[in-house]
Amino acid sequence: SEGLSSHPFMPLMCFTLMFCVVSVTNVPPHHSTIRPGFPVPVNTNNPGVRKAARFGVYRYNNSSNDLFLFKESQIKKAMVQIVRGLKYMLHVEIKRTVCEKRDHPSLDSCHFQREKNLQQMLRCYFEVWIQPWTHTVHIPVDHCQ
Repeated sequence: SEGLSSHPFMPLMCFTLMFCVVSVTNVPPHHSTIRPGFPVPVNTNNPGVRKAARFGVYRYNNSSNDLFLFKESQIKKAMVQIVRGLKYMLHVEIKRTVCEKRDHPSLDSCHFQREKNLQQMLRCYFEVWIQPWTHTVHIPVDHCQ
């Protein structure tokens, strides 16, 4: 496991500025019953969680037929599993923005719809597997309803 420390719950280094993922406060004690490779809860404000959620939203936007882009409005729950990288399991609410897909603006500058008849919120479950040392992201599961 390149780039990760030998202890499975201590990937405390940053691979790039975008891949600082598990903080010291989330590391279980040595007597913990959590075994290597098992998903552990992670703070929904964690930069790695937020980046993984954005990858899930990109996947949703690329596969939807909606005229408008969606953006994450709230990350409800997040887990991370260390397995040849970091696999995030995320429950995310996404909402329709005012940005049309054809314009391709940055999602950061897209505001949520204010017109009642255009507002839409979806609940999504994303699994986002990031391998920072190879700069690859896989999204084996993206389910929104």
